[in-house]
Amino acid sequence: MSNNKIEKISKGNEIIALIVPADFDKDGIEFFTPDSFPQQVGYMSHPKGHKIMPHVHRIVPRLIDYTQEVLIIREGSIEVCLYSKEKDFICKRILNSGDIILLASGGHSFKMLKDTTMVEIKQGPYIGDKDKERFKREINDSSK
Repeated sequence: MSNNKIEKISKGNEIIALIVPADFDKDGIEFFTPDSFPQQVGYMSHPKGHKIMPHVHRIVPRLIDYTQEVLIIREGSIEVCLYSKEKDFICKRILNSGDIILLASGGHSFKMLKDTTMVEIKQGPYIGDKDKERFKREINDSSK
């Protein structure tokens, strides 16, 4: 998957994941997420000498009901299986070095296809086993 386009994977009106390919490039600033998302993901590209004014972020109380995760594949390759919030399989995708995925809703699983390093970004605080529900699904159709 490349061609400089963001892939949005949805089930009905619910965004399950957004994938930003490693070769994505665009001048300026573009946020891929709706303003309502608890995790905001954007891209910035500025020329040499461009300045961003000093600023601080205000304390604004927020209520977050659902954890969203961002994975940045630094090196390697993974297979990501995506599921609806009802735990139904939606699709699988292969991510490679430099790709980014926002796991916005539903469920997900991973299989390392190569030795892989990645960075995970999500809201906290983390509350251990209370933070996630594990479930079993076997995916037999490799064409999906």
